[in-house]
Amino acid sequence: MKSGVRALGIAESFRRDGNRDRSTLAGAVVRADRVADGLAYRSCTVGGTDATDGVVALVDDLGRPDVQYVLLGAVAPAWYNLLDLSRIREAADRPVIAVTFEASDGLEGGLRDAFSDADLEQRLESYRSLPERRALSVNDETVYVRHVGCDTETAEEVVRTFTPEGGRPEPIRVARVAARAGDAYIDSLE
Repeated sequence: MKSGVRALGIAESFRRDGNRDRSTLAGAVVRADRVADGLAYRSCTVGGTDATDGVVALVDDLGRPDVQYVLLGAVAPAWYNLLDLSRIREAADRPVIAVTFEASDGLEGGLRDAFSDADLEQRLESYRSLPERRALSVNDETVYVRHVGCDTETAEEVVRTFTPEGGRPEPIRVARVAARAGDAYIDSLE
């Protein structure tokens, strides 16, 4: 993959010890050669159902036709505010790859503990509609990948290309740093 290929990494941050009901979403455009050349911010509701809208708005805000991939650092940011990868892929008109970093038995147990009735059913339906999660070895670490809009081989190549060291793809790492900085700035205003 050429060094100038760009990916949009999206990550979120919220402070569990704060009183805010919003989570900061950050988008970072990063080239395969690790040069960052774009940032944008949005928010979503902690425990809500608007994270997909926030991600779609980030893609629109950046307006970057040169970005070839969207890399998501979660599928359930902001306390189970589940992302619809297919809807993001359709809106972004490019492949979407979600990369998570911990082994787990899935989210159904946590969803059942946190929600009930229609809220639970809506989240279970969203969760079950996600593409299959696959383990991927990257730089002697294991990450977990879901993808839409590209085949498995392409998703794996993208994740490996954008992960020059460790296990976190650079666009997601930069977006996470930006989201945390955005949260810290918001806290300084309160």
